[in-house]
Amino acid sequence: MVVSALPVLDISAFRADPEGPGGAEFVEALRAAFHGIGAAYLVGHGVSDALVARVRQVAEAFFALPEEERLAIENVHSPQFRGYTRLGTEHTNGRRDLRDQVDIGREEPAPAIAPGDPAWLRLRGPNLWPEGLPEFRAAVTEYNVAVEAAGHALMRAVALALGQPIDHFEALVTPPEVLTKIIRYPAPDETFATDQGVGAHTDAGFLTLLHQDEVGGFEADVDGQWVAVPPLPGSFVLNIGELLQLVSSGYFRATPHRVISPPAGVERLSIAYFFNPRFEARIEPVTLPPALAAEAPGGESADRDNPILAQYGFNTLKVRLRAHPDVAARHHADLLAQ
Repeated sequence: MVVSALPVLDISAFRADPEGPGGAEFVEALRAAFHGIGAAYLVGHGVSDALVARVRQVAEAFFALPEEERLAIENVHSPQFRGYTRLGTEHTNGRRDLRDQVDIGREEPAPAIAPGDPAWLRLRGPNLWPEGLPEFRAAVTEYNVAVEAAGHALMRAVALALGQPIDHFEALVTPPEVLTKIIRYPAPDETFATDQGVGAHTDAGFLTLLHQDEVGGFEADVDGQWVAVPPLPGSFVLNIGELLQLVSSGYFRATPHRVISPPAGVERLSIAYFFNPRFEARIEPVTLPPALAAEAPGGESADRDNPILAQYGFNTLKVRLRAHPDVAARHHADLLAQ
């Protein structure tokens, strides 16, 4: 296996002054990283270490709860696929992942859905929060606000990197659809003998900001080889999803990645935040400057079984139905029949 570090991008100067020399330097570095590997370490993002530590603390407290308390917010109770996913019930590439997790999206009432409404409307609605751990909701809500601000700054830099006006994507991400996954990866054992923490995949939306702990295990596919992406204190691992590949006609690359299970006696805890367009948004390629267009091979998926759907709501629904067959069968059997 090749072991290599991703580039480190510092967004602080861009956040302070997008049009200044430091901001322009960040845009150039972002363009190079997304055109090449499709991923980078992000620092200077404005999310405090103290806030991250609070989220990790409440996450550890949640996973330490008795199983019946965790299962009280199990995602089978949520048509929106929110809440706790018990060990081994999320699938990637048809195989069970060795992880359990809590999924939190944008908090809002479930919409009234009329005949003829798009099926992806079912993904909007409330989260499931652990009643006995109120500090969990408070910390994660604050975290989501902070990381969302970083996501907006990144999308402005992405627009400039693709030769567009700085506000090109604003209408698509106001507000963004977001999802935070707080994930625990146990070590394999004789009852679950797999090293697939998460199988190889690409993300479905615009941007992913991943906060790792010190254990490691995240790997990216670089030129057909799996490259370890070790933890870097104070950073997020930033990678793009399928829709930025589509938007850029393939000039940006959605990086396949995976997580290898930790060694015996060790658990891994990570926080994955997904910053994505509104479900209503229709995603179409931008008109690239000629120099970029000459290096844009096309943004469609090479996997015929995993088409990139232009409307983000349908793209997301596709992913959820595949990843959580138990929730899909309970709440969305009519969609599975189609």
